[in-house]
Amino acid sequence: MQPFARDSARRGHSQFASLYAHAAMVISRKEGWRCKGLSCFAEFKAGFTGDWPRTTAGPVGACPSFKSLPRAEAPMIGFIQRRPEEGSAEDTRKDTAWTESDGRPAAPPNETPGRNSNSNIKFDLENGLGGGEKKDAAGSQRGHSIYDQRDQFDTGDEYQNLVRYISNYREGRRKSVASISPDDDVVKKPWWKFWAKQGNAPGQDQSSFEVPDDWLTTELKQGIRSNEVEGRRKRSGWNELTTEKENMFLKFLSYFTGPILYVMEIAVLLAAGLRDWIDFGVIIAILLLNAGVGWYQEKQAADVVASLKGDIALRATVVRDGTEQDIKARELVPGDIVIIEEGQVVPADARLICAYDNPEAFDEYKQLMAEEEGEEPKEKKGDDEDDDEDKHHGVSLVACDQSAITGESLAVDKYMGDTTYYTTGCKRGKAYGIVTANARASFVGRTATLVQGAKDQGHFKAIMNSIGTALLVVVVLWILISWVGGFFHHLNLATPEDSSNNLLHYVLILLIVGVPVGLPVVTTTTLAVGAAYLAKEKAIVQKLTAIESLAGVDVLCSDKTGTLTANQLSIREPFVSEDVDVNWMMAVAALASSHNIKSLDPIDKVTILTLKRYPKAREILEQGWKTEKYTPFDPVSKRITSVCVCDGVRYTCAKGAPKAILNLSQCSPETAALFREKASEFARRGFRSLGVAVQKNDEPWDLLGMLSMFDPPREDTAQTIAEAQFLGLQVKMLTGDAIAIAKETCKMLALGTKVYNSDRLIHGGLSGTTQHDLVERADGFAEVFPEHKYQVVEMIQQRGHLTAMTGDGVNDAPSLKKSDCGIAVEGASEAAQAAADIVFLAPGLSTIVSAIKIARQIFQRMKAYIQYRIALCFHLEIYLVTSMVIINETVAVDLIVFLALFADLATIAVAYDNAHYEARPVEWQLPKIWIISVMLGVLLAIATWILRGSLFLPSGGFIQNFGNVQEILFLEISLTENWLIFVTRGGQTYPSLQLVGAIFGVDVLATLFCVFGWLSGPSYQTTPPTHPQFIDNNGRTSVVTVVVVWCYSIGVTIVIAIVYFLMNKISWLDNLGRKKRSRQDTSMENILAHLSKVAIEHERDDVKGTSRFHLASKATEAEMDE
Repeated sequence: MQPFARDSARRGHSQFASLYAHAAMVISRKEGWRCKGLSCFAEFKAGFTGDWPRTTAGPVGACPSFKSLPRAEAPMIGFIQRRPEEGSAEDTRKDTAWTESDGRPAAPPNETPGRNSNSNIKFDLENGLGGGEKKDAAGSQRGHSIYDQRDQFDTGDEYQNLVRYISNYREGRRKSVASISPDDDVVKKPWWKFWAKQGNAPGQDQSSFEVPDDWLTTELKQGIRSNEVEGRRKRSGWNELTTEKENMFLKFLSYFTGPILYVMEIAVLLAAGLRDWIDFGVIIAILLLNAGVGWYQEKQAADVVASLKGDIALRATVVRDGTEQDIKARELVPGDIVIIEEGQVVPADARLICAYDNPEAFDEYKQLMAEEEGEEPKEKKGDDEDDDEDKHHGVSLVACDQSAITGESLAVDKYMGDTTYYTTGCKRGKAYGIVTANARASFVGRTATLVQGAKDQGHFKAIMNSIGTALLVVVVLWILISWVGGFFHHLNLATPEDSSNNLLHYVLILLIVGVPVGLPVVTTTTLAVGAAYLAKEKAIVQKLTAIESLAGVDVLCSDKTGTLTANQLSIREPFVSEDVDVNWMMAVAALASSHNIKSLDPIDKVTILTLKRYPKAREILEQGWKTEKYTPFDPVSKRITSVCVCDGVRYTCAKGAPKAILNLSQCSPETAALFREKASEFARRGFRSLGVAVQKNDEPWDLLGMLSMFDPPREDTAQTIAEAQFLGLQVKMLTGDAIAIAKETCKMLALGTKVYNSDRLIHGGLSGTTQHDLVERADGFAEVFPEHKYQVVEMIQQRGHLTAMTGDGVNDAPSLKKSDCGIAVEGASEAAQAAADIVFLAPGLSTIVSAIKIARQIFQRMKAYIQYRIALCFHLEIYLVTSMVIINETVAVDLIVFLALFADLATIAVAYDNAHYEARPVEWQLPKIWIISVMLGVLLAIATWILRGSLFLPSGGFIQNFGNVQEILFLEISLTENWLIFVTRGGQTYPSLQLVGAIFGVDVLATLFCVFGWLSGPSYQTTPPTHPQFIDNNGRTSVVTVVVVWCYSIGVTIVIAIVYFLMNKISWLDNLGRKKRSRQDTSMENILAHLSKVAIEHERDDVKGTSRFHLASKATEAEMDE
């Protein structure tokens, strides 16, 4: 406080400094207020009634105009803030001079930029406390008008702001909202309502909610009050399409459903009926173990993915309590006043009110709404009303890209009273709108509701169901065989109760060993944990089945900009026409750019920032320019046009594709030839060219020159492409650049130069098989539009390829949906993210290739576990049934349930194993899986029979000193089955510590069972009998015998590993079950191509009053345009 007072005295403000210090200290002592600093203001005599400029409203030391104001004419105003409660969130905030990433002064968090927060009051040293709250002639309080709120670059003239932006720009990182917790606004439920769903308590039936008319009468200046928001949300729900949070208890119960688990639950009832309580308890423990571990691991993995989803959260600017606030779009409610701005996504269905810079038109809007209410309601027919000029009111306020909804490639102009649709992108303009419906009740939301009930189980779920069904059929056959053998041995149905040698115990045993209870849980858990691994690589998996699709992808259609290249455009030395000043050309290029510095297009941004190298061009922009009309880039005209006025002279500035700009001008043939030659030269060097031209009043266009832009390839892209090709992945580049630029980029990346113009897809005269061959063999396509991407994906899929498509714009949404695995790249729009299966938060192709490797590793873990589990089922089924039939013996049911428990305990850790990835696209080869698994099961059964057969020898076989047949069999089966997972996982990588630790712990338990004879049960009378002199009646086994069994089991595992290795080397078996990629059906492709050229025409004969339909050739696009 005192140092600042001394500083003020040195600047000639001693009379105010002492008063400021005295007043602030008195107030802070008496009222608990805290000094925020001193700002100086200069109020102009000519009736200034607006809010104070933000540049002078910073904390201490942040006022750049402090030094420049006249000392005698600068009344000083201090900001004093009430001291918050100790320990509160506000109290922990630091009193620092807040700045933006580029060095500009900014308001502290949670305060509206350029305004005082509600806890601040103004202290005018000339007028006393509350001087800033004086009412003006209109009766409104200063500091409460939203129209005077401006960022530093929104105050003053448009071109002054632009020059200031160029001078002050600093490269900064993209703002992240990852710190926003997805559960910030979750409605908590009472602890006792464990069945209730948590999260979206308010407005459960949002799609059918009708917004009351009085909600849509919000005042533009004030917006809705904060205390109204919660009440509206309870009725309308959150503004989001995401599904409501799953009930964790019901999610846990879902792990007890499914064919395999139903069979195990029947086994529980059977054990209870047989009064076999040990088996009853252990089977329940197995079910609970699988459900508990699966539920926990999937929840943990989902939390990791959800924590990253904050980076792709949609934001919205809303007017509430008379101030503009930046909030999460999900917090919007019907009746909110939102600001729809160029470059942003429309956060909800909203009716346009007026332009942002013309709030006075709000009265006109209200009059329009009153007139429409008086009219007879008419049914709307989509966007056809936009084509009727008579229904438009006033001028176009914004233009929205509705291609994802209507297929319209051009932006649609929206006027006062028109509806802008949720998730569409605003391409031009800035306007106020009022939210008319939340996400679920929006046009897009109602469409999504139609397919909400159709849950996509995916190919993976179908594979699991087929394996489970096949195992159930097999186990029924084995039960039938065991009962036939039991009848020959004269076994009873359920007696004796203390023995496992009866028919119902046979059923119980075979149900336990033949049904892999852990199969659905472990595979689903492996996918969930894999999603968490991908999340660490900045890849958010929208649905788990996408991991399987990503692992099998063999064609990747990639964008160039930002994926193959660094997305760091730079302008090299421009080409300037003769007798043209380069500064004038650069100024015209900046004039023909968007000036919305909050969301600049990359090309406009680099064009404007290049003026840092041209100071005289910046001086030209400061000469009082005013923009009258701005037309953004569209794919038809391929140029940007801006009409500007300076000193009464009207200039029409244009910037765009060289060919489009050349067509505007009427230059000499020599100049045109030079212009084309320069454009070709730039293209050969890999530069993107932009022509610049200007028209003064009604004079002919003047061709000024050409900008050369270069987006260098990423440093790792060439190496990544080589790695992708090693993985069996064909990379196709799809770019909107000219074909020469695309070929040059392909040369830099060693991608191949078979790049074609997209016109060859549609207008190249190709069709049928020839067209499909072109797409399949091409390395890329240039000058593509969104519809071309969709067509490329469709043709590649028709040839049997699994395709991944990258995209970032709203227009890419259809092709992302069409592809087998849609990938939204870093910085993609919300619409593209919603359509994609996987959303990447890191740039570059290397992240995509890394994700493919991880997906293949996840696939390898699942395949290894499935082979292991099928082999276990056949092992015990073959051995036990043959033992029941041949020697009238089985392993005690008490030991069987622990074998099942140990198998699940040991392999739950497989989700964390260090798996390898194959160097080719993976797919489910079920015939190969079944053959290998059955063979492994047969080998394990033979090994167990060898052990059991040796015990009939007079020497006792494997028994050294003493032992128990049941326990020895139990140990050998447990060891060989547990170690089988090391065989099926492959030897390319070392197993993880989690897997080794789990299996070692189970092996120790099995050994203790054998040594101490736990649950060995009574001995069986076999045919032929086992020599009793080696049998311990207490069930114990000597340590030497245990060591022999361990050594034998190790030998069995080695033999099985050799067989497994040799089987995978057999070429016909290795390719068994693989689908043929690059298949073609020439006849069908040609038939479909011919049909695509046929249309049905309707003719009407007015004379005879008859009509008929007939086939005719479809009109070409040129004919339709005419």
